[in-house]
Amino acid sequence: METKQQNFESFDENQSLQVIKEMIQVSQKKLKNDGVLFILWGWIIFYNYISWYVLNDMVTTYQIYKGFEYFAKGLVVFAFAFSVYYIFRKREKVTTYIGISLRYVWISLIVCLSLVNLIIFNTIHEFNPASQHPIFMVFMAFAVVITGGILRYKLIILGGAVFGLLAYICTYLSLENQMLIEAVAWLIAFIIPGHYLYAKRKS
Repeated sequence: METKQQNFESFDENQSLQVIKEMIQVSQKKLKNDGVLFILWGWIIFYNYISWYVLNDMVTTYQIYKGFEYFAKGLVVFAFAFSVYYIFRKREKVTTYIGISLRYVWISLIVCLSLVNLIIFNTIHEFNPASQHPIFMVFMAFAVVITGGILRYKLIILGGAVFGLLAYICTYLSLENQMLIEAVAWLIAFIIPGHYLYAKRKS
């Protein structure tokens, strides 16, 4: 009787580990297919920060400046629309616990960024982007590292770690230079992993 119970417990444990392994593999496969979203958002945010840095470092007309600004906003709107369309079109009938967990991670990130912004404003009663910007980068780095850890992707974990390190470096820089550094951070944490995952989607 005791032997049967031990075998059942052993089987149950092994089965659980196998289920977890399969869920991770399914989520990794889905992330490879969804690497296009990493690429899309990576390049759009990269463009926003790098264009802001370049335009503020050069003499230009008001019309040109506003043109770049409106174009950047248009890209963000397009990215939101495409992401919603892509997710609903590519959604799978089977949703894993890992997929749900990642969804909560990124939704929580957006909510926390909004709350932190409100808390800082209510505390110091002023908008100080040079101070708030590195804090927002830390939250982003946290979400990227958690995502990479859940999916067991070292490249994403490394990208998140670099994102966090660059956030610390930003505390010593002016807002203008912070924009340049964050552009580099998005390149490392989103664009490079996104292209890599998308290229490996058929393997």
